[in-house]
Amino acid sequence: MASEKLTKEDVEKIKAEINKRKSVLRPKILEDVKSARAQGDLSENFEYYAARKMNRENNARISYLEKMLKDAIIIETKSTSGVNLNNMVKVKFVEEGLDESAWEEETYKIVTSIRADSMKKKVSIESPLGKALISHEIGEIVKVELENGSGYELKIIDIITNVEDDDELKAF
Repeated sequence: MASEKLTKEDVEKIKAEINKRKSVLRPKILEDVKSARAQGDLSENFEYYAARKMNRENNARISYLEKMLKDAIIIETKSTSGVNLNNMVKVKFVEEGLDESAWEEETYKIVTSIRADSMKKKVSIESPLGKALISHEIGEIVKVELENGSGYELKIIDIITNVEDDDELKAF
């Protein structure tokens, strides 16, 4: 696993999840395994296999999060000008030959990769879009470089700072 860039808030959320999984979920899951085992014949005992699967998944998530913390690079949320971590950024997709008023508009939140969720328009600072937007100012046109060598341009319309940090951690 490569080193994750995490904020102090990410680290606290990860520690809280690990604690909950160890102190709340693990004992409950182990009790479910024990209860299902007591039902007798394990060869056709769905509850037993489901409880064991839940136990493996919980332990895997704990291991994953602990490894992530061990290898993490802690980054600070800067208070400088331009697009930054935890900002909402309103952009327009530059379309040659069209008037700017016809350009498609989107709003994204810039987050660390553990909180990224493309369906909710939360973009990682490690993604091509996140990398292109970071540190740029309102009015600038930035080029988003894709891995295949192509790309597209965006114009930054607005930057909203002081956005609540209520993002959930991404699952596996």
